[in-house]
Amino acid sequence: MVTATLSSRQWRDLRWLVLAPHPDDETLGAGALIAQTAKAGRLAGLVYLTDGTGSHATAQRLAAARRREATRALQRLTGGQVRRPVHLDWKDATPARPGDPLFERTARYLAALCRRWRVDALAVTARHEPHCDHAAAAALAYAVHAQAMRNLLVAEYLVWADRPDNHMRRVIQTAPMPAGQRRLALAAHRSQLTAAHGPGFRLSPDQRRMAAHDILYVRRRP
Repeated sequence: MVTATLSSRQWRDLRWLVLAPHPDDETLGAGALIAQTAKAGRLAGLVYLTDGTGSHATAQRLAAARRREATRALQRLTGGQVRRPVHLDWKDATPARPGDPLFERTARYLAALCRRWRVDALAVTARHEPHCDHAAAAALAYAVHAQAMRNLLVAEYLVWADRPDNHMRRVIQTAPMPAGQRRLALAAHRSQLTAAHGPGFRLSPDQRRMAAHDILYVRRRP
């Protein structure tokens, strides 16, 4: 059950940072959030956790290509109204865990970024997402929440996971976005849709069907 919309008084003035595990997750899971907050001047930025090279064998060329694709997708979602995305360049599919130096160093960096960019809310893939990088991004977001030294909200979005039990969560729905705009943003990720980089991962037709809005889940006790 949706309990609020992003346009309601409680949420409409928040300044958002989106954390995506890989280039394309921003469109698949948070494209409507990005579009709505950018239009309202409330999108602080977009951060990618990994280099996205796990989908193909051509890692060096693929990393540069996925950076270009990410920038193009963000431009299509926002009309070019925000800063270029930040790439943390963790190795795809081998995420650091809490306690690892890389994890702790990244959490401190993002906490400082949230303070510098005056971030009120951090959107991230849900903890129960089946991909290890998606779950690691969520763990990182909650670590940033603990270190941010400001009132920072964490909201989870879905890419591959089923909807969670809503009992312990507040549920927020974004405004709908034109289906064509979201499809155009996803089309920027040619490496995940075509054979441009040889054999490798491909988004299936079902995975390319995206809703007009996003649903965000905020844990009542993160």
